[in-house]
Amino acid sequence: MYNVMKLALLVLLAAVSQQPTAAQEATATSAKQMTPELLWEMGRLGEATVSPDGTHVAYTVRRYVLADNKGKSTLFLMKLSDGSKKALLEGWSSIGSPQWVGEGEAAKLFIEGMEGKDDEEGEEEGEDKEAESETDEDDSDDEEAEESPQAWSIDVATGDLTQVTDLEDGIANLKVSPTGQHIAYTQDIKLDKTVNELYDDLPKADARIIDGLMYRHWNAWHDYKYSHLHTAKLTDGKADEGKDLMEGIKADCPVPPFGGSEQFNWSPDGKEIAYTLKDVPKWAESTDSNVWTVNVETGETKNLTSKMPGYDRDPVYSPDGKWLAFQSMERASFESDRNRIMLIERAGGAMKELTIGLDQNANGIHWTPDSQKIAFASEYRGTTQMFEIGLESPGTKRQVTKGQFNWHIVDVLPDGKSAVATRMNMIRPNELTMLSMESGEDKVLSHINDDIYEGLATPTIEERFVTATDGQQIQCWVAYPPGFKKDDGKKWPLLTYCQGGPQGQIGQWFSYRWNFHLMAAQGFVVVAPNRRGLPGFGRKWNDDISGDWGGQAMKDILSATDAMMVEPYINKDKVGAIGASFGGYTVYWLMGNHVDRFKTMIAHCGVFNLESMYGSTEELFFVNWDLGGPYWKNDEVKNKYKQFSPHNFVKNWKTPLLVIHGQKDFRVPVTQGMEAFTAAQVNDVPSRFLYYPEEGHWVQSPQNGVLWHRVFFDWLARELK
Repeated sequence: MYNVMKLALLVLLAAVSQQPTAAQEATATSAKQMTPELLWEMGRLGEATVSPDGTHVAYTVRRYVLADNKGKSTLFLMKLSDGSKKALLEGWSSIGSPQWVGEGEAAKLFIEGMEGKDDEEGEEEGEDKEAESETDEDDSDDEEAEESPQAWSIDVATGDLTQVTDLEDGIANLKVSPTGQHIAYTQDIKLDKTVNELYDDLPKADARIIDGLMYRHWNAWHDYKYSHLHTAKLTDGKADEGKDLMEGIKADCPVPPFGGSEQFNWSPDGKEIAYTLKDVPKWAESTDSNVWTVNVETGETKNLTSKMPGYDRDPVYSPDGKWLAFQSMERASFESDRNRIMLIERAGGAMKELTIGLDQNANGIHWTPDSQKIAFASEYRGTTQMFEIGLESPGTKRQVTKGQFNWHIVDVLPDGKSAVATRMNMIRPNELTMLSMESGEDKVLSHINDDIYEGLATPTIEERFVTATDGQQIQCWVAYPPGFKKDDGKKWPLLTYCQGGPQGQIGQWFSYRWNFHLMAAQGFVVVAPNRRGLPGFGRKWNDDISGDWGGQAMKDILSATDAMMVEPYINKDKVGAIGASFGGYTVYWLMGNHVDRFKTMIAHCGVFNLESMYGSTEELFFVNWDLGGPYWKNDEVKNKYKQFSPHNFVKNWKTPLLVIHGQKDFRVPVTQGMEAFTAAQVNDVPSRFLYYPEEGHWVQSPQNGVLWHRVFFDWLARELK
């Protein structure tokens, strides 16, 4: 049995991981450095689940082979008392949704996966799959869409494997009932007709007839199908014929594009499922999703949040079955509103807000075993911390975790005193950890990438505050190269990182694209300001970006850049600006407004022309809220478009520009990048266009990812090295 570390030791270890020792500094030039290829060698933690008796944790790890342009998954079983582990499944094309049924010798693990078939890799949205925000934080693994994942069960004692489902199109989002007698899952159901089905005498016709918006979304065209919630009874370990709980409904559960199995849950007695559904007439203009319940036997449904106009989602029953908690946003059509936790008393139906008065988000719901408290994650000053709140004390929170990490709870253990959690920072990707819910002390369990970090020179991450033009303080993260010394007389090139979103905190995430560890290892100092519009610094700071895209947020970024440029260790003639999504918009905006600060720019999937963006994007609620509506709405909105659209400042462009964009990006369509590249070329601005015909808003395949970094650093080297 291991001993939980003391808090003082935790702080020391956190400091060591962030700050190189003198010996590390002395050997930094000779030690191995982070490279794009090394990023793809790393094992990536997937999903995890703790056994009902709290003795074991099962988790998945995915590893890629760059030469094969693909990866494989392994399912591990770890004994929590001593950290010993074994691989239950190895070399599978995909493994997801691990969950336990039963305890001790009778315990079984259920998974959703594909066994050993070749795959074309996409990327799983790892860190914070609450990545409904466009943060580009961590676009890691894949979902293996072109094959047919099935449900499987594994006898933990013997390792015997049983295929539970055998459905032609496969399943997704598997969840076993608490009684172990049923499974729930989602399956795509075709409800719309293709043009060839409408005109069966034209089998070779290749067209679409479109009568409404949302005909494409993020990176995919509507496939005439809808994701429906199903249940099936288990008989002798096999699933009977499934029952469609949403029969005939032209809507999806989970809600696309980023919803997963967190959007539905079983009641403790296995008789009811609470689920999330967005079934509204003008889907593209609304965030009105609702929490529903359905009786598994009778099929009777009830909308619990019909009078609440914002996002309501991710329902979780209390262990004693008395309460249903869910996440909710109050304001209609604002996708980045404050995330609240709401409680419904199931017996009487009374509803109340548990997080009332808190000026922060509450992400994720984890009940304590006694049903008296809820733990949640929240952005906090450039990190993600875990907090706990009691049912008897609404609005009064207790911070559980500390340090420069992003934390998330996997499961609270049966004693309620400990939890298995994940943590990451800008130096290292996610690892499983044993967390004390009382003291916040923790011990790393998984050690997935220890071999890679052995002898690896690491950067230094420093928190810095900069005064904005309006007197406010801007929190910034600064990454310094391995071996960096402020007083050795050496001057370093500077990269100003511009965050996406526009509402998505620069936290302690480890991205496989915008990786500050890698950038610093390549010899750059990186400043990443949590400018106006990012969560973790109060609601007003978050909301100030809406309707002011080219205003104070841009001034904040320039203030952070200016504060770094006066440092004696920065070469002020070697400064670049980089960013994706709204960060790409920021780069295009700065191209015409930076007043000779930057020597080169890189924009990935950025917004260039606000008017053409409005007419070609898909989720109109986003632009309606943040830009005030369509550009023809009124003179005030029209003037905002004119004032803040980067294309109106092309006459000032002279800074070398690298444009990166994917053909299948439907949120920020590829024509935005093409327009920007054309403007640069016509104005004789040194420019290059890295175009991906098969990628969307993110770059997903391993070799495309390495190519991205090679072109990225080659471009920076032209002007900054």
